[in-house]
Amino acid sequence: MIVEVLIYLVAAISGLFITGYAVHMFIGGLVSPESENQLIIMACLIVAGVIAYMAWDVIQRRTGRK
Repeated sequence: MIVEVLIYLVAAISGLFITGYAVHMFIGGLVSPESENQLIIMACLIVAGVIAYMAWDVIQRRTGRK
């Protein structure tokens, strides 16, 4: 169980890092730094929500609740 949690954490952190960097690469220099930071935060929040839902779904399926 602990190994799975560590794998999920590494996947989540790397996914959020890649998301933030991708937004930076797409819009960096095109908008103001404040707008870029806000878009990075919004994108990372959305991705974090999706990752949390996927982890919750896996936990539900493994415990047999679904």
